[in-house]
Amino acid sequence: MSRVYSMAFLTSAPLPAPECISLAAELGYGAVGIRILPAVPNGVCQPLIEDKAQLRDTVSRLKDTGVTVFDVEIVRINEHFRADAYGTFFECCAALGARAVLVGGDDRNEARLTENYARFCEAARPFGLTADLEFMPWSGVRDAQAALRVVEGAGGPDNAGILVDALHAARSSTTLDDIAAIPHRFLHYAQICDARTELPVSFDSLIYTARTQRLLPGEGAINLAGIFAALPSDIPVSVEIPSEPVKAQIGVPAFAQACLAASRLVLGS
Repeated sequence: MSRVYSMAFLTSAPLPAPECISLAAELGYGAVGIRILPAVPNGVCQPLIEDKAQLRDTVSRLKDTGVTVFDVEIVRINEHFRADAYGTFFECCAALGARAVLVGGDDRNEARLTENYARFCEAARPFGLTADLEFMPWSGVRDAQAALRVVEGAGGPDNAGILVDALHAARSSTTLDDIAAIPHRFLHYAQICDARTELPVSFDSLIYTARTQRLLPGEGAINLAGIFAALPSDIPVSVEIPSEPVKAQIGVPAFAQACLAASRLVLGS
C-alpha cells in the first residue's frame, strides 16, 4: 500500500479550498489539509464555515476528484477555551469528511490544558475526528514529551493524537527516542519539511521561519531519515512547506509539485 501524501494548507496558501482540491488531484496528492479557523486573530484561512457556496464547491470537487480532506486546522486551546464553542466547526469538518483536527496547546498551565484537551477529544469523537496535538517550542506544549504527558493525562482517549512536525521535532528538545516512545495509537499523521542548520535566536524568529521560510525535504539539515524511521513506516504525511519567497517566484502549482516530489524522494515511497 502506497503512502498517503496530503498537501497542507501552508503549502498551497493562498489558494481557496476548491482550487486546492483540484490542484492536489492534478499533482498526485491523495489528500489535502484545510484551514477553516485562522491560526492567529485575523489570520488567513479558508472560510468554509461562513461561505456556504465555497463549502458546497469544495465538497463537490472532493467527490469529483477522489481527493480527501485529511486534517482541518486549527483549534487553539488557551486559558479561555470552551469545547462547546465548536459546534459549527465540527459540522463543517463532517461535511468535508475530515479525519483529523490539528490542535495547538497555547495554555502554559498544563493541568488546565490537559483537562480542556480531554474535553475537546470528547466533543470531536461523535464526528469521527481525531484531535492531534502539535508540539511547538514556543507554545505551551514545547516538545514530544510534553505532548505525551498531556495526551496520557487526558486519559489517552481513542481519538487522541500527537502530531510530529519535522521542523518542531528538530528545533525543540525532542529526541529521536522521544518520538519512538510515542505509542503508535496516538500517531495519525506527521508533517514533513526541511530547514537550515542555524537556529533562530528568538521565539519570534522561530515562528517567522516556521510560517514563511521552510525548505524542501533534502535541502536542509533536519534528520528526516531519523525522524521518519522513528515513526510508523506507513504513517500518512502532510507536506507542510511554507516558503513564501519560492512560491512568489515560481507560483503555487509548481511549488506544490516540487514539495511532493522532494518528499517522495526523501522518504523513498
